[in-house]
Amino acid sequence: MARMSKERLAKALEQEKTISAEDYEKVKGLANIVRPLRSFIFKTPDEYGMAYQDLVIPSADGTPLEAWYIPAKEKSDKLIIFNHALPMCRSGYPGHFGLPWAGFDAVEIDFVIQYKHLTDAGYNVLTYDIRNHGNSAAANGGLSGIGNWEWRDCVGVKQFVDSHPELSKMTVGLYSQCMGGNSQYRAIMERPELFENVKCMVSPMVVSMGAIFDAFSELQGVQQYQELIDLELMKMGAFTAAEMTPHLTAHAVKMPTLIVQVLDDAWTRNPEDAQKTFDLLGAKEKELLWIEGTTRRFKDGYNYFGRYPEKILPFIDKYMKS
Repeated sequence: MARMSKERLAKALEQEKTISAEDYEKVKGLANIVRPLRSFIFKTPDEYGMAYQDLVIPSADGTPLEAWYIPAKEKSDKLIIFNHALPMCRSGYPGHFGLPWAGFDAVEIDFVIQYKHLTDAGYNVLTYDIRNHGNSAAANGGLSGIGNWEWRDCVGVKQFVDSHPELSKMTVGLYSQCMGGNSQYRAIMERPELFENVKCMVSPMVVSMGAIFDAFSELQGVQQYQELIDLELMKMGAFTAAEMTPHLTAHAVKMPTLIVQVLDDAWTRNPEDAQKTFDLLGAKEKELLWIEGTTRRFKDGYNYFGRYPEKILPFIDKYMKS
């Protein structure tokens, strides 16, 4: 993976000397996006009448991951492994509880209703909190690698499934979104043999951090400091923007994949980023679903499946039930 070039590093060091204190705080704030705000478990499957089991699953590097297994409404041999975005958890996102969560967006993102759609449609669900999120353990200094460490969680969960006396006999699909999607792509690249039997993946809102930093720095009037953002990330022990992108790993994704994105996403202002991810996918069978008429990534992007299951379930059914 590329680190900063000598030219970009020299520019960052010069920016560090000349930037105003006010703008430097903005730059540091942007870099701190990779220090996830922990969301809490604010909703459980029983609120929608679903039985479930609490699990603790070891990541490939031993990090304990808190998880739920939610059986289908009717007995089923089909399993969806579901993960989440930064800074969410397996419940979703508690933006409706006020600060600090409302600082990202003051809305509820409800993943539990999405599990309800899946279990009603005949799928068992295994969902987990990624490291440094929800109730899972801390790792890597509390930082997110936007997939560059979290891929080990995807591997650990799949290894758990493959070694389980019941789950190992099931047909498997993936629902891997945003940071969780980036993580899944990297896991597939690192351990392709583990995922050869996966029938399909729904992959909402995967994103390059460079697009996020570019859009947010423009809003804050510090767009000229991309090199300094990278330097701050490196000083924290994190990855640079260029290293935190699904573009580096999408080629490894060979199973049928549905990417879902907000076309006019205010968080990126860059539909070309999602289009490039789609184009780079190694899958022969792939679809790109644009969510139009909104700019709101949190409210309308992550809640899309919850509101419109009929837009997502046919894709899963096509590959899981054929």
